[in-house]
Amino acid sequence: MKNDIKAHKHIIFCDEHYNSLGIVRSLGERGILSFLIIINNKMKLTSKSKYVKGCYYVDNLDEGYKLLISIFGNETKKPFLYTSDDTKASFLDEHYSELRDKFYFFNAGNNGKVNYYMNKENIGNLALKHGLNFLKAVKVKKGEIPSDLDYPVITKAIDSKSAGWKADMHICNNEEELKKAFDSISSSEVLVQKYIYKKNEYCMEGISVNKGKDVFISIASTYNYILNNSYSPYMTVENFNRDDIKHKLEAMLAEIGYEGIYEIEFLIDQDDTLYFGEINFRNSTWSYASSCAGMNLPYLWAEGMIQGYIDKDAYKPVKNGFTAMVELSDLKHRVKERKYSIIKWIRDFKKADCKYYVGKKDLKPIFSMLLSKLDRRMIK
Repeated sequence: MKNDIKAHKHIIFCDEHYNSLGIVRSLGERGILSFLIIINNKMKLTSKSKYVKGCYYVDNLDEGYKLLISIFGNETKKPFLYTSDDTKASFLDEHYSELRDKFYFFNAGNNGKVNYYMNKENIGNLALKHGLNFLKAVKVKKGEIPSDLDYPVITKAIDSKSAGWKADMHICNNEEELKKAFDSISSSEVLVQKYIYKKNEYCMEGISVNKGKDVFISIASTYNYILNNSYSPYMTVENFNRDDIKHKLEAMLAEIGYEGIYEIEFLIDQDDTLYFGEINFRNSTWSYASSCAGMNLPYLWAEGMIQGYIDKDAYKPVKNGFTAMVELSDLKHRVKERKYSIIKWIRDFKKADCKYYVGKKDLKPIFSMLLSKLDRRMIK
């Protein structure tokens, strides 16, 4: 069975990003070379990995989809198709009925069902239904200010696939700040949600097969320092061990009927209360940390889809003090912003069990990216 996985082609529909690089490396470290359908970018990262067997550059999603079907749509053994961002996961979800007999890919059993639960309001309501904490949120039209808001609040694009979703995120301490935020928000509909000054975040990586009935959560990460408007690029990784939410999450994934790699995010309040945030229905940036900890999610998902269940021996204990680092981002936040000495940072870098850019056996991607950044600076 395990050898049979290598008889299938493995395709990643992606961008040049360390998220997709993690999928390539995870599969490559198990002896599987990937095919990439990749949106053109002057910077080359994922495409430079030694674990890439073939690479096709396209200019947009439609072009990539046509190429996917024409080249890989009639294989004797169904290929595995991976995505690492919401836009492409959403696009494939819209084509579920066309793809289901041709590929193994992340899905919820119907056209548009993954998209439905990408909506922050819909997934929040499902979390409440299954007994999880979810910060009070209201969907409004741009410029509309409800009278009963409990400040501070945070504004979010309802649709995480919209181009300006990050720019639409604002923390507002009062009505005047909310009015000002609306002036720069591009989305026509906005989720206005109660904001808490988080103590930390709790991010879980896992897989599900058999229409969401068989679920495995491998790791959970917390951040070693907090950024209010973003994730932190330096984290501590451990096994998922929260029995108080485990069955609720399993029930959510079963109701959705999801098959794929996923990430589930929670906020941790100052009193250690967990508040559900969202489910990312695709490979997450932190997925590669699971591979480094001995639980290779892309490989385990492929294995589970073929055999119809997840092996009980998938679980591996994560060593105490396991850390993962987005090297360049962490260098910027901790050293360039003069919060940390370069000597201490180098020590942390060397000790990190998972590095998202630097691969000991796959160095070409990081060198390619650094040269690209240098070229752009010289041109300027």
